[in-house]
Amino acid sequence: MRIILFTLTLSLLTLSLTAQTTTKYEISFENAVHHEAEISVTYTNLDDKVLEVRMSRTSPGRYALHEFAKNVYGVKATDGEGNELEVTRPNTHQWNVSGHDGTVKFEYTLFANRGDGTYSQVDETHAHLNMPATFAWARDYEHRPIEITFNVREDLNWKVATQLKPLDGNTFYAPDLYYFLDSPVEIADFFERSEKVGDQTINMALHTSATDDEVDEYFEKVMAIVNAQVEVFGELPELDYGEYVFLNCFMPNASGDGMEHRNSTIVTNSKPLDEPLAETSIGTISHEFVHTWNVERIRPASLEPFNFEEANMSGELWFAEGFTSYYTGLILARAGVRTEQEYIEGLAGGLNYVFNHPGRQFFSPVEMSYQAPFVDAATSVDPQNKENTFISYYSYGSVLGLALDLSLRNLDGDKNLDDFMKLMWQEFGKPEVPYTNRDIETTLGEYAGKEFASDFFNKYIYDSQMPDYVTLLASVGVNFGKANPGKAVLGTNIRIEDGVGVLRSNAIKGSPIYEAGIESTDEIISVAGTKLSSISEVEDILRDYEPGEEIEITFHRWNEEKTVRVTLAEDPSFKTDMNSGADDAQREKRSAWLN
Repeated sequence: MRIILFTLTLSLLTLSLTAQTTTKYEISFENAVHHEAEISVTYTNLDDKVLEVRMSRTSPGRYALHEFAKNVYGVKATDGEGNELEVTRPNTHQWNVSGHDGTVKFEYTLFANRGDGTYSQVDETHAHLNMPATFAWARDYEHRPIEITFNVREDLNWKVATQLKPLDGNTFYAPDLYYFLDSPVEIADFFERSEKVGDQTINMALHTSATDDEVDEYFEKVMAIVNAQVEVFGELPELDYGEYVFLNCFMPNASGDGMEHRNSTIVTNSKPLDEPLAETSIGTISHEFVHTWNVERIRPASLEPFNFEEANMSGELWFAEGFTSYYTGLILARAGVRTEQEYIEGLAGGLNYVFNHPGRQFFSPVEMSYQAPFVDAATSVDPQNKENTFISYYSYGSVLGLALDLSLRNLDGDKNLDDFMKLMWQEFGKPEVPYTNRDIETTLGEYAGKEFASDFFNKYIYDSQMPDYVTLLASVGVNFGKANPGKAVLGTNIRIEDGVGVLRSNAIKGSPIYEAGIESTDEIISVAGTKLSSISEVEDILRDYEPGEEIEITFHRWNEEKTVRVTLAEDPSFKTDMNSGADDAQREKRSAWLN
């Protein structure tokens, strides 16, 4: 009876799928040498109205606007009989096709020459395709399934790697437009590796110059990372087609990046051809795979549904991206890719950046998350003051992840961030229920107590206070203190070019340079009586002084010479290192944390 019912269900599902109208894409690369692709989209069973064809303005995992339509040209449309149709342009992102007979074949040429996690690149080494940057789509038909055929360059030994479901040959399937646009593709003569995790498969398509032995060693590290992350969340998600694929392109023509997708990630690096593979972008691999849980399935409500036409703003990126960044390095240590000492000493970078950044006086982690559309690979020509107002939600969230993890480990009941993330997975990720900041707080209250959660969120998430890292790190046998006590600094870096000093950024708010009124357009001539034409680094001068001492700085502003007195500050930098004198309890906690 079960077999009969299963067969009947399968038959009904097959009939349902065949009854659906499918949108069909085709892409070819005859002129790859000049970075062009020829693309067609065929729509059938259309409503009797104007067909609105669009290029996206955003891409999954990216929060700023990107004008992908700028690389589309040679547009034409024909009906089911091959007759040319009228195409009008109501705005820069859209083409309206009218007068059709229910069928439209929309064709265009795409120029593509940036290989990263957002854009596309076509040349004779590969076709690296991020779908929103490559494929037009039609409004009102987003629900339809999609079939796409890649006419690969067989003369270049190209193969296709993607999370899309394979059908026949180089034809693949997506259940709807969203899944299609969230499914990047690497087409090249790449290395392939696979390994099972339970009854699911982890694949790696690696387009690079390397030996088989190098690729084998690299994939071992990738799988060590995968398995360590499965330990954190308790299980691998149920992948849509039972497979996950790392789409790695490490070539000189690529640009360094990483971008998560539902069942894949695209990782790029501009590795020279003669450079060993070694651990190229291994940190990015770790980061992006955490997203398989955190972001792709444990997903902010503010990103649902993802808008392909407007910027996507979320106040949860301190958790979605930041806690993912915390696990990025921690997993490398747990997987044996980094030593414990390397990991612990590396913590100082993020702590210094967040602790000493003036931006905390303006925005909380939630509000920093709101800034993503302005900073996430966004471009602008007008000067900004981000050096003083913006802290990356990646770093901010990462150091807060560290604080929460260590705070939980100091509570009774053997608590830790891993188990809290398991709870987030069970309550929001596995059932795919989008969450808000209040949901994270409530869930933390369930796990560690309402008072603990309220205190943490009110101080560090909704406000910009800093946790007591000295005490927290000491609890796991890690020292946290001044890196250079007694060292005098000006607080804003100065670059010397042709004997003239210029600030490397806007003056950092609160620094001696800022308080003295020196600006980024000023030309500094001398510091403490020493002409900059006689030295290569301003530190060569400052090492003879102590914090609190006054010096004179002379500079030119619009051909007018000015001299100001500046009170030197102490270097605020911190360092983190192992406490060799840690007691047994501290060592035990450290071992539980890192292993």
